[in-house]
Amino acid sequence: MANVKEVYRKPTAFYDEFFRKPDEYKQDTHYCPGCTHGVLHKLIAEAIEDFGIADRTIMISPVGCSVFVYYYFDTGNFQVAHGRAPAVATGIKRTNPDAIVISYQGDGDLAAIGGNNILQAANRGENITVFFVNNAIYGMTGGQMAPTTLIGQKTMTTPYGRKAEWEGYPIKISELLSTLDAPAYIERVALTDAKNLMKARNAVRKAIKTQMEGKGFSLVEVLSICPSGWRMTPVDAKKWVNEVMTKTFPVGVYKDVTAEREVGSWARKLEPVPLEKYHEILELEREAKEIKGDMSKVPEKFQNPEILIAGFGGQGILLLGQTLAEAGMRHGWNTSWIPSYGPEMRGGTANCHVKISEGPIGSPVVDNPDILIVMNQPSLERFESSIKPGGLLIYNTSMIDIKPTRTDIEILPIPATEMADEIGSLRVANMVVVGAVIEKTKILDPEIVLDSLNTVVKHKKFIPMNIEAIKRGMEYVRNYKG
Repeated sequence: MANVKEVYRKPTAFYDEFFRKPDEYKQDTHYCPGCTHGVLHKLIAEAIEDFGIADRTIMISPVGCSVFVYYYFDTGNFQVAHGRAPAVATGIKRTNPDAIVISYQGDGDLAAIGGNNILQAANRGENITVFFVNNAIYGMTGGQMAPTTLIGQKTMTTPYGRKAEWEGYPIKISELLSTLDAPAYIERVALTDAKNLMKARNAVRKAIKTQMEGKGFSLVEVLSICPSGWRMTPVDAKKWVNEVMTKTFPVGVYKDVTAEREVGSWARKLEPVPLEKYHEILELEREAKEIKGDMSKVPEKFQNPEILIAGFGGQGILLLGQTLAEAGMRHGWNTSWIPSYGPEMRGGTANCHVKISEGPIGSPVVDNPDILIVMNQPSLERFESSIKPGGLLIYNTSMIDIKPTRTDIEILPIPATEMADEIGSLRVANMVVVGAVIEKTKILDPEIVLDSLNTVVKHKKFIPMNIEAIKRGMEYVRNYKG
């Protein structure tokens, strides 16, 4: 009897009780009756336990029927955006090369919105393992046609059956990826009868083992039944897979070069870089000036500022933000900079968000800025209402004919474009504003800002003109009577 109990024991890679499930049934999965997702889960969990890798395994589940994988596996878990699992898996694996990273995806996820993600990860030979569940339908969202839906198969969106001339042909992921040079192991299996289950079990283990041995990208495509979506009994659904589905998606090994690859040959290990080597590697010719910033010496209203900068493309909006962020970082503070711009090289809209903070920055997005800098009239009209009460608005009077309407904020008008023209180039209007910011807020040391230009300005011959613009902006604020 002891042996019988051992056979039916739940793998230790599963939680004893699925405590993350929000309902009262903590021993059951959320899958529909007859669904074979649970079978694949068990095959993976058994392999994780037998290989002794639970403490370093990370499961990744995007949108789909398997979105709640983290309910069940007692491993690391990431839930990611629709189709983006291979990209997230890449980042996790490269920064944690000793982790076993498993991407668990459905056909509506991997073969549709995530098609380019899986193609590029496979083409790079990322040392990850992908389990691709192909049930030929969008199961979670109501049974719509998926990229893998068979010709003639009826779904909610193909009620008369899929037609090649209207919806194209089923995408054969295993065949497609096997044409690439980088993947190490690709196999398609079916979760139907005992014979196919044993093949699936072996494929799951081989795919994980391929990653453990550092031999590169592995993918197992799993033909899985969806009785609810197919409107079949589980018995009929398994029969349909064996007799119909496998004609379009034949099971078997599509690529296996694991025997040819040496252990660790695709295991991308990140080598730590000594701090003193950074300048050499980045080809920086000089040491950057840095100081220990003291936020308590900054006027309270400008401490830890969130800054929104907006204008036309070509006005140097992004460089303005980069300069402030670079200088803030050189004060030893946490900084973030994120751009947003239209498709036009010149003349389109552009804005960027900058945060400078003593503490951690949770998000780089600035919705309600403490400081708003606008270089053109459309930006003033769009963003003036977003400034926090008591905040600071700096606007370019050279390009804005109207006056701000807010009475609960501080306003600093500056003819930045005219001042830049006097210096010799309209393109340094952004640096005039940089000077105004540092003089008005006192948050940044001028010498650090000027030195930051060596990093953020690409064409070094323009640095002297930018320095002059910053100094003119500072002088303007000192003399401004308001």
